[in-house]
Amino acid sequence: MAYNNDMNNEEIWRAVLGELEVSLTRANFITWFKDTFVSSFENQRIIICVPNGFVKKWLEEKYHKVILHSLEKISKQKISEIIYKIELQKNNALVGSTIIKPKQDEVTINSKGFEKVEPIAKYGLNPRYLFENFVVGKSNELAHAACRAVVNDLGKAYNPLFIYGGVGLGKTHLLQAIGNEAAKFTNKILYTTSEKFTNNYIQAVQTGKAKDFKNAYRNVDVLLIDDVQFMGGKDGTQEEFFHTFNELQQGDKQIVMTSDRPPKSIPAIEKRLISRFESGMVADVGKPDMETKIAILERRSTEKNFSLDKDVLIYIANNVQNNIRELEGALNKIIVIHQLNNSVPTLKSVKNALSDYVSDIKAKSMNAKDVIEAVAQFYEITIKEIIGSSRKKELVKPRQIAIYLIREELGSSYPNIGAEVGGRDHTTAMHAYNKILTEIKENDNEKMKQEIISIKQTLNNHPY
Repeated sequence: MAYNNDMNNEEIWRAVLGELEVSLTRANFITWFKDTFVSSFENQRIIICVPNGFVKKWLEEKYHKVILHSLEKISKQKISEIIYKIELQKNNALVGSTIIKPKQDEVTINSKGFEKVEPIAKYGLNPRYLFENFVVGKSNELAHAACRAVVNDLGKAYNPLFIYGGVGLGKTHLLQAIGNEAAKFTNKILYTTSEKFTNNYIQAVQTGKAKDFKNAYRNVDVLLIDDVQFMGGKDGTQEEFFHTFNELQQGDKQIVMTSDRPPKSIPAIEKRLISRFESGMVADVGKPDMETKIAILERRSTEKNFSLDKDVLIYIANNVQNNIRELEGALNKIIVIHQLNNSVPTLKSVKNALSDYVSDIKAKSMNAKDVIEAVAQFYEITIKEIIGSSRKKELVKPRQIAIYLIREELGSSYPNIGAEVGGRDHTTAMHAYNKILTEIKENDNEKMKQEIISIKQTLNNHPY
């Protein structure tokens, strides 16, 4: 070995993981570095083994730089090549593990190892929600890839998978796409909302049918729960879901949840549930960028056999900013109006058709005060403290993040931002913006990224 002889492969990788763990959220660290190890380190060439192709691709594209830096720092030598290889350790407890199944003569077992039986409660799955018609962009590529990975290795790849994002951004589409794809392997799929889970639980308690309730929710291979944030403050529901979650996870049954915010930001939720929500993978779905919005409009108009010129698509995408649901609503309105009039859509006719729609959307748009309020709420400080003159560390960071978000989300000029944040000079606003940008882009500050994402979700969900 060419590196420090006092350290073997396992020890050097453990030291690298120790460094990485400090800079990443717990959920991301577990997601990307669980079951990784170094199989070879010779002649400045290192082979890092990973459990699957999804992790391999992500480490190569997203974490290669920080891994290389940590390896060179710990090994005290220049690394010429890092190879990421799909391989599991022979002593890995996950290798060879199987899903517990009933006796072979009682059910039919398919190639995925799941029972092909009549569903206990396969309901609520919309057959239109498929991976094939989900438009992937920069804002949702991680969530989409994670959902794909889950279906390829149910109960093992990422369990649980927690998807969060604002209203109308495609969370339910992805959730149900998992169900529709998993239906090829098992009929024991249950899709529900946290509200329905709560109502079913209350009814079961009132009617003395708690056993039936437990059987319905625990005797499944795939449990899909929408909008888990509504469990906040419901102690009985959280208690029951805690036990349901544990039983399913221990049996290698897949759990996928959606929420409008990350686990730690859900109000009145038990810490033990937050811990479980974060124990698998947490992926966010953000607002679509311009290219993704145009791709969505093209896909949906093609599906409806309705042709629109590129300039019309660009106009719709530019003027409908908030979410995919509003985007598709605008498209549907255009189609209905032009079909009723039996007319060919032009840029002028589309502008007329959407005049009220666009005005309503713009009337709801956020402003700088909304951003400052969301930042203050997240960091549990007052608006007065953010725009004030105090240089305390616990206030400077939220102030800089507020400036960064006003610039990013609203596109405001630096003089206007300075005026909004306590009458500061434009150079101060510029410095604050660049500082946060550097932390995110160059220093890859994962904690700060997650905090900003959480604040953005609050802004996305605010009824302006």
